[in-house]
Amino acid sequence: MSSEQTSAGWVIAEQDGGKLVDAGLELLSHARKLAKDIGGTTCAVVAGKNVGGLAKTLIAHGAEKVYVVDDERLGDYTTLPYAKSVADLARQEKPEIVLFGATMLGRDLAPRVASILRCGLTADCTDLKIGDYTDPRTQKEYKKILYQIRPAFGGNIIATIVSPDHRPQMATVREGVFPMGEPDESRTGEVVTLKPALTQDEMISRVVERVKAEKRINLKGAQVVVSGGAGAAGSFELVRKLAEALGGVVGASRAAVDGGHIDHDHQVGQTGITVRPKLYIACGISGQVQHRAGMQEAGTIIAINKDPDAPIFSIAHYGIIGDLNEVIPKLIHAYKSKK
Repeated sequence: MSSEQTSAGWVIAEQDGGKLVDAGLELLSHARKLAKDIGGTTCAVVAGKNVGGLAKTLIAHGAEKVYVVDDERLGDYTTLPYAKSVADLARQEKPEIVLFGATMLGRDLAPRVASILRCGLTADCTDLKIGDYTDPRTQKEYKKILYQIRPAFGGNIIATIVSPDHRPQMATVREGVFPMGEPDESRTGEVVTLKPALTQDEMISRVVERVKAEKRINLKGAQVVVSGGAGAAGSFELVRKLAEALGGVVGASRAAVDGGHIDHDHQVGQTGITVRPKLYIACGISGQVQHRAGMQEAGTIIAINKDPDAPIFSIAHYGIIGDLNEVIPKLIHAYKSKK
């Protein structure tokens, strides 16, 4: 794309059946900060069939301008028409930054748009910042570019990635890493409705049947999360019982998931879900940085671990040094007795 960019930060606001997906609303809150840092505007793009009514919600969540790409052919998501619609609009408006949620749809759509626009894309970011950069090879300086931050090498390091020479700067961002801001219904913004220029070349596939499976667990929305780690191997039933007693949900560290003790939907951390519950109980979790990044903003953190030097104690509000097989039954008994 041309280097003549507008100082705009875009969020591709995903919708499902006419309802906005949380990932886009979460991104809008942070996109406002990024746009402010580059001296630009915050825009949202929503595509689909009869989706004009969603613009009001996007403005309430921080969008200053909403592009509504409305067409009956976009009623069901298929890659080619959505990718062309977004790419054509980006070519026309030339945004500086384009962000997608790292959802199933976002992970499918973003690389196709990046390929059409011939620009870079960083996947599964856990943070985004604006900063300056000097190319170590040429010593060329770049001002106010997007730092795309994500775990790499299996989560063992945190990489900061930049795309200094190509626009727009694009990234997908994991769900839950940015808190959703409170909507302000008094906000006003511009709404631009347009019809995409689609041809039969993009309409080569169609949705014959759609089967939707509801999520079995909602970690992001839980007020109480009880998580088990490698130290809870063989004791996950106790973790579940404690979560049930407290009216919470079961989480897990990556070690527990990799060990086959629970499925990935329950994983908390950089390679899982970011949670902000009122209460987080870590059972047998050592607390490596990858896990702490996904739960350290919980209101109250209780850690149970036999190792007094476990890193989890450095961020815990309350620590219990002991065998979880002895501690958890006592916690359940104490809670039920008081209740």
